[in-house]
Amino acid sequence: MSNKPHDPYAALRYPDFRNLVTASFLLTIALQMQETVIGYELYRLTHDPMSLGLIGLVEAVPFISFSLFGGHIADKYSKRKILLWSVACIALSSMALHFFFRNPGTEVQYMLLATIYAALFVIGLCRAFQSPTATSLRGFLVPFELYENASMWSSSAWQVGAIAGPVCAGFIYSWIGFSDTLLFVVALVIMTFLLYWNIGEQPVVVPEEVKDLFGSIKEGIRFVFRKQIILYSISLDLFSVLFGGVVALLPIYAQDILHVGPQGLGILRAAPSLGSVLMLVLMARFSPMEHAWRNLLIAVTGFGISILVFAVSPWMALSVAALFLSGVFDSISVVIRATILQIMTPDEMRGRVMAVNGMFLAASNELGAFESGFAAKLMGTIPSAIFGGVLTLLIVTWVRARTSGLLGLAIHKDLD
Repeated sequence: MSNKPHDPYAALRYPDFRNLVTASFLLTIALQMQETVIGYELYRLTHDPMSLGLIGLVEAVPFISFSLFGGHIADKYSKRKILLWSVACIALSSMALHFFFRNPGTEVQYMLLATIYAALFVIGLCRAFQSPTATSLRGFLVPFELYENASMWSSSAWQVGAIAGPVCAGFIYSWIGFSDTLLFVVALVIMTFLLYWNIGEQPVVVPEEVKDLFGSIKEGIRFVFRKQIILYSISLDLFSVLFGGVVALLPIYAQDILHVGPQGLGILRAAPSLGSVLMLVLMARFSPMEHAWRNLLIAVTGFGISILVFAVSPWMALSVAALFLSGVFDSISVVIRATILQIMTPDEMRGRVMAVNGMFLAASNELGAFESGFAAKLMGTIPSAIFGGVLTLLIVTWVRARTSGLLGLAIHKDLD
């Protein structure tokens, strides 16, 4: 065993990784701000839960449809250039929304809705290339022994951005309105572009047997389904967030149930990420990788219980506390899953494997938003949230029964 002291900032000592993490932080703030203000504006215009669910659907369709192709491209071409093109198109889409909504008084409602959904579709398409590329690039910027540390910092950057984004969105929306908030989003995306620009070119690892597009994609899918711990870890996240996630319902809770307005919505949106960040600080010192699978199952169980408490809470303080705890438990599962993916994926397949993972995440987040909106319209807001929490607990119970052989797994000892 090494006597070298633990350095919680080890991955951050690599300049290109710092640029990647900072870019992730700023892009997360931008996209979270945009999603928050769009959700509030749509519900203000329509008072229809389905309009919130469609936000997730129009982003998920292009993301899921093109993610595998995006992963294939990430494995074959310059990752830096792919990232630059992707965020440039995101910036243009947000800028188009800003100009369209500067003077929306003469536009009919269906034109406003169509414009929002069209812009979100383009952004989802861009993320199908940006997401697997950025995630796969991480493994090239730090040495193997720092993958867990890099995963922790990457998750922290996302979570801190997810805190700052909704909070900033709520206050900035109140001060300057919807259109100018989108202009602030554009500025953040441009800063992301500049950070990606400063990342050095990385070598493209080409396998000896070069496959065509469909053969390459099939190889990535086959790899994921052959590795039980990868398949079950991303599947557990898929189904727990797909049914247990309540983010899409927060505008309804803020306006109709808790009566706290856009600023309260920002606090509700930020609460899970605040819990995640505080837990990630602890995990920088105390690794969850010893008995990783047991810890993952406990974390998802805690997530489901937190969602049930939030679903029935009539008080803002209890609702914020429940969402805070959901973030605490979610951060544990994020770090475990990300570390497993980085350790077990060979360099030449990183883009494709991360694309498969990204598809699962999109299905859980964006399609989960659609599921939440549809279930809320069908059952009512509170019953739909209760249903999601109960289903999450049933899913983790089933996965526990299917994966008992993984309970004693220690990542570093068994997988290095």
